[in-house]
Amino acid sequence: MAGERLEKAFSAYHMRYAVAKSRAERTRVLNEFCKTGHYHRKYAIHLLNRPDDSEEGKSRRRRGVTYSPMALRVLEGIWKAAGYPWSERLKGLLPLWLPWARGRLPGLTPDVERQLLAISARQIDRRLRQKKRSLKRRLYGRTKPGTLLRREIPVKAGAWDVAEPGSAEIDLVSHSGPSATGQFGHTLNLTDIFLGWCESRAVLGAGQDGVVAALEAMRRSLPFPLRAVDSDNGSEFINHHLVDYCRWRKIAFTRSRPYKKDDNAHIEQKNWTHVRKVFGWERYDTPEIIAAMNDLYKNELRLMMNLFQPSVKLIERVRVGSRLTRRYDKARTPLDRLVAFYKGQPLPEAVRALLAQRQEINPFELTETIDRKLDRIERLRCAPLISRCERRAAPLSPQRGHQLLETTHVLR
Repeated sequence: MAGERLEKAFSAYHMRYAVAKSRAERTRVLNEFCKTGHYHRKYAIHLLNRPDDSEEGKSRRRRGVTYSPMALRVLEGIWKAAGYPWSERLKGLLPLWLPWARGRLPGLTPDVERQLLAISARQIDRRLRQKKRSLKRRLYGRTKPGTLLRREIPVKAGAWDVAEPGSAEIDLVSHSGPSATGQFGHTLNLTDIFLGWCESRAVLGAGQDGVVAALEAMRRSLPFPLRAVDSDNGSEFINHHLVDYCRWRKIAFTRSRPYKKDDNAHIEQKNWTHVRKVFGWERYDTPEIIAAMNDLYKNELRLMMNLFQPSVKLIERVRVGSRLTRRYDKARTPLDRLVAFYKGQPLPEAVRALLAQRQEINPFELTETIDRKLDRIERLRCAPLISRCERRAAPLSPQRGHQLLETTHVLR
């Protein structure tokens, strides 16, 4: 009898919980059920959500499809056109890219657009998991440590604490291919710590004059003043040319600790996303290729990375015991972070020009232009190899053939 009374009471609570129309009503039923039966709250929720005996044999109601196959195809198309960014950055760039995708990607209806704007970064990871292909190649540096002036240049270690743009890390990425012999190209990379803004220039060789000239060109193209630079201990940076240049421009110059790549973590990450993912590990060693690389760096690639590619920024680290938790801000483009920095103030002319330029640029067409220029650079790189192979495969002229026969006869 007692068991029957308990079963009837549970059925009554189960029915009241199931038909409750509001969260507050379900909370009242749950509190009453926990008090009456002395249940733990989580276990009580499990019991009340469990189907009763009358529903045995019936199929449980499944959740409907939230993201249609067409929405996932459009998401994959934008993901590929944007250079395969990770989920947080992909979610951040969707509002910028979707208006330009309406006439380009088939099936982009208002309902599909609504689904894409509502998708979370976690769902993006799940939906694109089967499509992802990771390219893992170890990067070996070609720079040699410098010994001059190391005592005169202060060491910068630890996390950056900046509240305005203008403090940057710089590094040199080699394009030597499998062999470091002879003269080959390098990319001088610069990234701002506060914004994530990145500028790059290609130089032939690692000479001090070329590095300083490239740094000056990047300083002029920045939409904000350059106040401080931090480099590694390579001889291309630890020299009188760069020290004198920074003193002349009133730029604070610091260096990292030797053999501590974590001191330059920001620029090391940009070396991958802005250089290696674009140009790979091939050898570029002619003035024509360097000029073509700079044409891409100064125009399309600069606009793509700073105006249309969001990035996340570390806000704080919280350690609880042995667990370290990192908190990041919302994914935003470097240009959007720069606009937010001037909030409440009139925007500089350079920033207004960039905002107007972004309104007129189609990111899909920008991607196609980048691909065309990369194809041209690849043709320039392969041209000497193709010419050499053609010369080897070319048929011998009659005169050259007679000369080879005479030489063979003399050797015999």
